[in-house]
Amino acid sequence: MRVLKIMMMSFSGNVLERASEHRADPAWIAAQRAQALILPLWQLKVLVHEDRAARLEPHLCETLAGPGASCVFLGLENGRPLFALDISHQPEDPAAAGLLASEFRDLRAAAFILPEADTAILGQAKALIDWHRRHGFCPNCGAATDFADGGYRRVCPACAAEHFPRTDPVVIMLPIDGDHCLIGRNKRFPEGLYSAFAGFVEPGETIEEAVRRELREEVNVAAAAITYHASQPWPFPSALMIGCYATVSTRDFATDGHEIQDARWMSRQEVRARLAGEITDAIKLPAPIAIAHHLIRDWAER
Repeated sequence: MRVLKIMMMSFSGNVLERASEHRADPAWIAAQRAQALILPLWQLKVLVHEDRAARLEPHLCETLAGPGASCVFLGLENGRPLFALDISHQPEDPAAAGLLASEFRDLRAAAFILPEADTAILGQAKALIDWHRRHGFCPNCGAATDFADGGYRRVCPACAAEHFPRTDPVVIMLPIDGDHCLIGRNKRFPEGLYSAFAGFVEPGETIEEAVRRELREEVNVAAAAITYHASQPWPFPSALMIGCYATVSTRDFATDGHEIQDARWMSRQEVRARLAGEITDAIKLPAPIAIAHHLIRDWAER
């Protein structure tokens, strides 16, 4: 019997107690800030120290933040408050300049070495800091907005509009027919990489409708039964990947020639062999930090 090994996906499994019921209380937020640990982000890069997310005492990094820098309450970690602080005001990498004894790294690369719990927290931090960096002005009237609720709301003082961090739903699906799955090459992929198919859910669409539309547009296949598998927060910049399997009734396909450059059917046996490293050629499957890897692996190991 083949035993399915359940793997935690990167950026999921956040262990923080978010204490969302207290965010609207400025006095409570201020009290937490006074005793907090800080996750500093510079140009949306995260601070890594000895393969862990560096948690700093406030006095070690708050002097690096510029006026009005976003400092977002993330939650309570083992009872201690944890905040994310944007120190992008610094023109040079503070770690490279010797101001911090750690290293700022791109989160996508750091996820390969960090513990899963840290990638989840840093994903939350990056998504929120990124949202504040790009939403400082009201889309309704253009006035500068004010930081509120520990970083989970911005308020326009001119027109009273309220703005909240957004998460974009994305369907990611693996078409299957018996013991074969269909994988494709997006034009933006690294050389040799084949993966599941994906696309944003459009206004007025259900998840199932988005899956069917994307597969029809990208490889001209019609999906019958669609089953949900799992989801994954994806902080690049802030998406929720909704993983699905789509049963199809034919192996005929035609790539769109725009997004999808190539596609191919792959047997369950071949997928297992590739995941085990028994086949080494130019074709690559997604890395374990991506939900596409789990969609393909979990199907292959059923």
